Amino acid sequence: MTNYRRRYIPGGTYFFSARLQDPGSDLLTARIDLLRHATGLCIKRWPFEIAEAVVLPSVTHMIWRLPDGDAAFSKRWRLIKSTFSRHCPAPDYVPPNQNRRNEKGIWQRRFWEHAIRDPDDYDRHVHVIATAPIVAGLARAPGEWPYSSTHRRRMDLDPSRSKTTVRVPSDPDQAIAVIAS
Repeated sequence: MTNYRRRYIPGGTYFFSARLQDPGSDLLTARIDLLRHATGLCIKRWPFEIAEAVVLPSVTHMIWRLPDGDAAFSKRWRLIKSTFSRHCPAPDYVPPNQNRRNEKGIWQRRFWEHAIRDPDDYDRHVHVIATAPIVAGLARAPGEWPYSSTHRRRMDLDPSRSKTTVRVPSDPDQAIAVIAS
């Protein structure tokens, strides 16, 4: 069995991608209420905050903030995936390895996680979430996709902003004059 290396940081912030077994499926958006219910059930049982999220037809990307002293994101994903799968019909084809384990074959067996390191890293992953529907060809702007947290606010897709850097004088009186002007 593969030994996955996961970075468990109690109270950490993580970016996740979880995919369906069938990349052509639209099950996540077709059963969005079920996904919301499964996620809500998990939040009630093991609290965490969803900072950002997007649900595409066969993949979801989320940024989670875990409570202080808690790093158990795997059990949360297990509950979300199993609750969702329990209430969906089995697909026509289940891969033999999942069939042997009596799995339903809806989700890919694992998920991808990344521990957010700093504010810039967080901003990059928010950008990934905001642009995912555009990259997938499902929307022309982030606000057009209904299954995304970015539709609630204005999103600037160009993260580079012009910043003016002014040399700060070493004399405190001159620094005050520069700030005032």
